[in-house]
Parts: sequence; structure tokens; C-alpha cells
Amino acid sequence: MLRTLRKIAGIGIVTEPAPQSDESLRVRDALQARIREVMGRALTIRHVDAGSCNGCELEIHALNNPIYNIEGLGIRFVASPRHADLLLVTGPVSKNMEVALRRVYDATPDPKLVVAVGECGCTGGIFGESYASRGAVSNVIPVDVAIPGCPPSPNRILAGILTAITQPKRAAAHVSTEAAARPAD
Repeated sequence: MLRTLRKIAGIGIVTEPAPQSDESLRVRDALQARIREVMGRALTIRHVDAGSCNGCELEIHALNNPIYNIEGLGIRFVASPRHADLLLVTGPVSKNMEVALRRVYDATPDPKLVVAVGECGCTGGIFGESYASRGAVSNVIPVDVAIPGCPPSPNRILAGILTAITQPKRAAAHVSTEAAARPAD
């Protein structure tokens, strides 16, 4: 043990210095403030892979690392759409995932937000619409925000989530339209 301690003392510190703070990470502060202002609690996200190549999933998983630390921002991923406020959908919607995606959308309580992630989620990407693919997520369910890129960076995904939270809710507009269409009692 003494030999190891002498060796450590002789070599000294060999780690590299901490990286400088990235200016683009300031999106985090705006996102955290907006989540607490609008939600008053944590934002819960249900991620749905509708047939992607997993490139976008790698970037979404990077959001959980110590650099982005979305848990510290008040964003949590949940396993059930019944607990979700926002659906984060990746990939072109494959024919086999179309019904499952609609069920997840229907199971998510109103008001719900949908964010399509990646080029495939936004436009269908290189797969487009074919016998096996329905293409963009918006061809199957309504989309509030689309985040292009192949794959988009974690900063862009955070910015897209912030955009989804800050825009007026679509569901609220539908409720007011339905109320106006009902006959008066």
C-alpha cells in the first residue's frame, strides 16, 4: 500500500482540466425556468421509437449525461404514456408501428405535445413513404414541433422541447372551438 501511495505522489495529477462552459448550454436555463413557469412541476416525456436507426436515440440518451443533465432541469422520461406531457417520436413511422403510435397518442392525457425528432421523424428521411413506411410522424399523428437533423444534437433537442413548451397549446384551441360549436342551453 505504501508503495502505491509513493507512486501516486511521485506522478502527481494527470487528469485533464474541466472543459469550458458551452454558450449553447444556456438553453438549459431558459428551459428550466419555462418548465417551472408553465408546468409548475417536472415535465414528463414518453419517448417512442417508431422505426428509427437509433441515431436519434443516442442523442436523446446523451441528454441524461452529466453535461446536459435533463433530470436537473425538471425533465423526466416515463414508461407509460398515461403519465406523459410530451411525446418524443423518432424515426419514420413503420407500417408495423402505426397502430402502436396512435394508441400511445390516444393514451397520453390532454393537453399533450408531440415533438418529431430527426430527419426521418420530420419528413420520412431516406425512407420516405413506401409499402413499409408511413413516412413522417405528422402523417400519423399531429406534430407540434419538428426537430430536423440526422441526428439532431442534444442542444437542438433541448431547444425543440423549449419551443414545444412555449408555443400556445393546440388542445386548448380545439376545446374553445368545440365549446363555440355547441348549442346554448
